[in-house]
Amino acid sequence: MKTFGMALLAAILGYVVGLFGTMAAIELFSSNTHDKSMEAAMTGAFVGGPLIAVISVIVILALRRKRSS
Repeated sequence: MKTFGMALLAAILGYVVGLFGTMAAIELFSSNTHDKSMEAAMTGAFVGGPLIAVISVIVILALRRKRSS
């Protein structure tokens, strides 16, 4: 149960970090002048956030597995 809680916490924090990190990157590097804020929000919510959430869960599970063996 503790592993599940840690993985859930990692997923939530990873999503938030990925969301805002992707939004900041899009705002800085995108050449889109018409809908830059919409592009940043949608890319963060549907690409960056979920990607970093999945990566963070994998890392947490790998660390927990390595520690238990």
